Amino acid sequence: MARTAKQAKEKKLEDILFDCRNVLRGKVESSANRDAVMGLVFLKFAGDKFGKRRKALTEQYGDIPIFLDKPSFYLADNVFYLSETCRWTYIVQHAGDNNIANILDQAMADIEKENKPLQGALPQRFYANMRVETKTIKSLIDTINQISEERYHDADLIGRVYEYFMQNFAIDARAEKGEFYTPKSIVDLIAALIEPYSGKIYDPCCGSGGMFVQSVKFVEAHHGNKLNISVYGQESKPDTYRLAKMNLAIRGISCDLGERNADSFGSDLHKDLKVDFVMANPAGNYGLTA
Repeated sequence: MARTAKQAKEKKLEDILFDCRNVLRGKVESSANRDAVMGLVFLKFAGDKFGKRRKALTEQYGDIPIFLDKPSFYLADNVFYLSETCRWTYIVQHAGDNNIANILDQAMADIEKENKPLQGALPQRFYANMRVETKTIKSLIDTINQISEERYHDADLIGRVYEYFMQNFAIDARAEKGEFYTPKSIVDLIAALIEPYSGKIYDPCCGSGGMFVQSVKFVEAHHGNKLNISVYGQESKPDTYRLAKMNLAIRGISCDLGERNADSFGSDLHKDLKVDFVMANPAGNYGLTA
């Protein structure tokens, strides 16, 4: 089948992420490079979902603020309600403003404040502290904006972006040594083997939450109800702990990852928990990340 002109112009996700790395190359440390991109990918993902839901509400109710600006109408569809200055369209429009770093930081703060599942998940006062030029942040936003909603959002977008940075920085970045991301093929296999249609699922080293995401996808693919499963886990690294909360929250997956990041061997946050399934990749790490 011949590719459409639109498909021909679309870049692979990995190519877009490589361009993001180039934008920040030599300007920030590797970990900051990753976190800057992850934060913007989250804002775009959340913004695209918000925009799609807002369009549906407009078609159903018309341009009536009482419907379009009611958070419960979005949350009912597992979509975070975003105030105007938090929306991806607003951020793209103001990408060249001198205060764009502050706009991004304020958006992160407001989204986390207004959406309880995201509390403690988003980077705070991060972009201003990067201390890079406005044109650099604008270039990064413009690059992230190339990510196609239709092409990538059905996949584990947050997890794929995380995996990309783990694969490219784990070898030579000291802060990343010993941290691993379980390949999607392995996660798919584990979910298929245990068939978690209902019950409690636990991952003692949950990393970015990929095991949980795939479990929910497995249930949905077999016409089950994701509300019949509960997910529990913990993660030792603070940045990865935040990432897991972000990844699960934006997908509408309720979870209990403990009140903080912690090593499951040295500080069990679920001592009295009894579960139906344990999903983990012990060969990849020992309480660090999966």
